[in-house]
Amino acid sequence: MANFNFNKVMIGGRLTADPENSQTTSGISMTRFSVAVNRRFAKDSSQQQTDFFNVTAWRATADFVSKYFKKGSSIFVTGSLQTRSWTDQNGQKRYATDIVA
Repeated sequence: MANFNFNKVMIGGRLTADPENSQTTSGISMTRFSVAVNRRFAKDSSQQQTDFFNVTAWRATADFVSKYFKKGSSIFVTGSLQTRSWTDQNGQKRYATDIVA
């Protein structure tokens, strides 16, 4: 039996806002941004829907994105999907899936 463990994502779109650059307490660069990707319907190519993806970049990639990209910039991202969870103020379990570039 084959064991497939493959987590690779590729998207191309436009930044919805300027990248938010920060550093961890240990000084590692981190940048978060959102990418809008248009998806056309197969039967009627004039209609489209937009998907929004949250992306996190680390270290040199984070520095590069925050230096050269801004809201509306076209970008192509490769990375992997990562799901995180937390409990909100009301005690509800919440989940988010991000692309780690």
